[in-house]
Amino acid sequence: MVRKATLIVSGVVQGVSYRYSTKQKADELRLIGFVRNLPDGSVEAVAEGEEEDVERLIEWCKRGPRGARVDKADVEWDEPSGRFAAFSIR
Repeated sequence: MVRKATLIVSGVVQGVSYRYSTKQKADELRLIGFVRNLPDGSVEAVAEGEEEDVERLIEWCKRGPRGARVDKADVEWDEPSGRFAAFSIR
């Protein structure tokens, strides 16, 4: 089943290649969507794809790349929008 998840990840997640690493993982899982820094220092990721693959990305995001420290990862599930063609960094 195709699903969409929006994640807001807080902690030390900017300036540690979090967005780049998230894109690599999303591409590996064949997901579409985007990842971006937010003004408050957190990172937002929106991913659409097979539910199992989206769940794998969520679990990865809860750890992040080396150098990151994830304090909190809030996830909101929704119906897929179908508006993405690839996974991008914004």
